[in-house]
Amino acid sequence: MKGEGKKQVAGRRNFLAWLAAFLAAPEMPALGTGHEASVTLPPSPVTPFAPVVPGYRLRFPFDEGSHPEFRVEWWYVTGWIKNADGKLSGFQITFFRTRPDLDNANPSAFTAREIMVAHAALSDPAHGTLRHDQRVSRGSFDLAGAKVGRLDVWLDNWSLRQENGAYRTLVSAGDFLFDFTFNPTQSPLLQGEGGFSRKGPDIKSASYYYSLPQLRVSGTLTVGDRRERASGTAWFDHEWSSSYMDKEAVGWDWLGINLADGGALMAFRMRNKQGGKLWAGGAYRSPDGRTSSLGTDQIVFEPGRVWQSPRTGTRYPVSWLIKTGPMEIQIEPLMDDQENDTRLSAGTIYWEGAVEALQRGKHVGRGYLELTGYWRRMSF
Repeated sequence: MKGEGKKQVAGRRNFLAWLAAFLAAPEMPALGTGHEASVTLPPSPVTPFAPVVPGYRLRFPFDEGSHPEFRVEWWYVTGWIKNADGKLSGFQITFFRTRPDLDNANPSAFTAREIMVAHAALSDPAHGTLRHDQRVSRGSFDLAGAKVGRLDVWLDNWSLRQENGAYRTLVSAGDFLFDFTFNPTQSPLLQGEGGFSRKGPDIKSASYYYSLPQLRVSGTLTVGDRRERASGTAWFDHEWSSSYMDKEAVGWDWLGINLADGGALMAFRMRNKQGGKLWAGGAYRSPDGRTSSLGTDQIVFEPGRVWQSPRTGTRYPVSWLIKTGPMEIQIEPLMDDQENDTRLSAGTIYWEGAVEALQRGKHVGRGYLELTGYWRRMSF
């Protein structure tokens, strides 16, 4: 029975992953035996996606909620925590909302107007490999969803919500459980030009994007039968877009660092087919709260040591020298094996893990690094 249960779960996840891909497909495949008469159906009316344009002024807390008129959106929390013994580990929680190319006027409750995907991971050097889990579901029948006007996203028994000025997450994964509260210590950090973040030479490749760095983490971490108090610092990202990646981009390298002096640094680069920089951007907040936007010419990612996954054979540069306008830092991973296999939900494999920032060998901050498009080209 135990083996059958695992097969059923795997089958359900495979079906849901197929369903998400099927509903997102631009064209309906032809079905039939080959003997029936040919029938031409009129095209189904599809509600257009809203564009990301300069000049929009982000509103809080309203824009913490969902923006269903856009194609894709995600809420992303990463951080470092320690237990009572001082042991350090990293964690990641992401909720994705995507809107398929469907007729949203269809009144049926079975219409998948939204697909919700969630990822969670725990980076523990003592374990050696990434603990991770994933979920996917239609945004129907209260199985999953994201509310407009305030942060409230959920999928099954996973959730991320704003409660009384703080943020609360509860994630019950396969072999770990997060029960964390995130308390803001700084105002939102608007990325790009007041929250309008370019992702390529074409101005249509963009997102609305803000961050909440230096979040104070408290709560409990459960691994197996062991439940421990946890505290630390986290980084929150929220982005939404209808045309995220430029046609020449294959993936991106992204870095969010909570600096030890109270400042914050975000930097990313979109990679072209040759592996070089197609576009880049970022933001720096100094310890006194002053913020500066970083342009594509101010950011350089120089890859260092490469780690190869024993499972997929994918090679990831896990050590970096990052040069920005205000600073130059060396990035080293908490552990090498932080590869996240999300083929059952998002259909891709990427490296996302806890990293430390150094200057001349001295600790200056901690955060997370995300490397996509190394396994295969990312597709949005």
